[in-house]
Amino acid sequence: MTQNHRSNAQQDGNGPYRGYRNLPALVGLQAMAEATSTGLTVAESVSRIMRLHWSLKKLHRIFISRITAMPVYELKMAFSLHSHYCAEHVEEFAKRVREMRQPPYGLEVSPDVALDTFFDEILAAPDIEPLVLGLYGYAVPAVVRALERFIADTNKLFDHPTWRICRLTLVEMRDVLEYGEAAVQALIHEKTEANLRGWTSLLERLLSAAGDLDGSQPRTEGDLTPIYSAEPYKYDPVPKRDDRFHDLYNMGVNAEAFLLDPDIPPVPKTVMLYFKRMREIDVPEMMSSILSETQGKPWEYYRAMTRQLWDEARHAMMGEIGFVSMGIDWTKIPLNFTWSLGLNTLLTPLERHAVLYTIEQGLMPKNTGKQYEWEVALATANRLTELIQDYDWADEVLHARIGRDWLVPELGGQKEALAFGDRSWSRVLSDWNKWREDGLTEHHNWWPEVYREACQYWGIQPDPKLLAYDTTYETTRPDMKQVAG
Repeated sequence: MTQNHRSNAQQDGNGPYRGYRNLPALVGLQAMAEATSTGLTVAESVSRIMRLHWSLKKLHRIFISRITAMPVYELKMAFSLHSHYCAEHVEEFAKRVREMRQPPYGLEVSPDVALDTFFDEILAAPDIEPLVLGLYGYAVPAVVRALERFIADTNKLFDHPTWRICRLTLVEMRDVLEYGEAAVQALIHEKTEANLRGWTSLLERLLSAAGDLDGSQPRTEGDLTPIYSAEPYKYDPVPKRDDRFHDLYNMGVNAEAFLLDPDIPPVPKTVMLYFKRMREIDVPEMMSSILSETQGKPWEYYRAMTRQLWDEARHAMMGEIGFVSMGIDWTKIPLNFTWSLGLNTLLTPLERHAVLYTIEQGLMPKNTGKQYEWEVALATANRLTELIQDYDWADEVLHARIGRDWLVPELGGQKEALAFGDRSWSRVLSDWNKWREDGLTEHHNWWPEVYREACQYWGIQPDPKLLAYDTTYETTRPDMKQVAG
């Protein structure tokens, strides 16, 4: 090494520390001055990690628990995504604690009573407005603050694994915050916010009493008497939809029979593919109940099931995209909720999961399942339809594996799981005529009207034979099996 090169590798008395030939020192993570003056001890770092871990678990529970009874479609979908983000990062923070300390890790122990009350108050919010304001005006911003402060306070080299987890978590939580700010702006008016001021003041006092979410700030005292959480929150299993959804018991158009009919050409089947995708709104509504009412599982279970829940929400939005691409007003189509309603109110969480798994396994055969739907999409020569079904099929393969990993062992094997799921499903699909007798629906055949709109988009004349399609779900399930009774 020449003298010149040696000097380039040393600190210049009149300037910053420099690496060889001015290469960034410390692999570019931070300047030497920052490295020598910044950092948390392992104990301090672990304390903050554990509070973030606990807070993300609490936030996950709120998002999951409120999906079913959230009537606003867009928020139902947003809660599905945001619960997925929380579930993913909970596990990353838990792994980091295990790397830094010997057992017991204390991951299941509350770090602060005030923090628990803070999240319980939001979970128990009685209406959409306080729920949205509590989540996106207070809880998510507190998580973002904690992550930003952690990143600023920790030594990026010494505690690089933690810094990296915080940095990646912050990217997604900032996305959640951006959405949340838009939601607050859209739904919370000045008068509403003023009416909620007594409650939001309690949220502020709770955070202050906890030293903020990360516990790093001075703690204050004040009245912390619960308002909404004075009575423990009770999960609501009944699905709710906003006023764009109508005729929620309508089972008048059997989409599967239409799709499987070899005499019907591929292009008209596009509408039924989009309908099936958007109808999957009911899967997050049902999976929310499984996750909310199943206790004592390893976190990997909740993580995997939340991933599937989010995938099903994605599928619903794929159908929405399909209808919008054709200029079809999807609000004219009855997107029924009988499946999620029946499973949530008549079956146990284990039975619900078994029904879900039975349906997933029924979608695996080549000639009737997801591959068949993808082949129909290919035959339409519509790129969007192809993409939708391509990813829908890929997701379903993963979902079947989640069932094999977590459900099949609990029920004693594949054969037992499928039989159990089939029996459970049959118990909730026998009310077709009763819904009509009770005046809940006429099972109106919505297909001809929507088919005519689709034909206008395609620039073709409706086929009279297809206009006459009127097969219902009265005697068959979506898997084409006969309904008992």
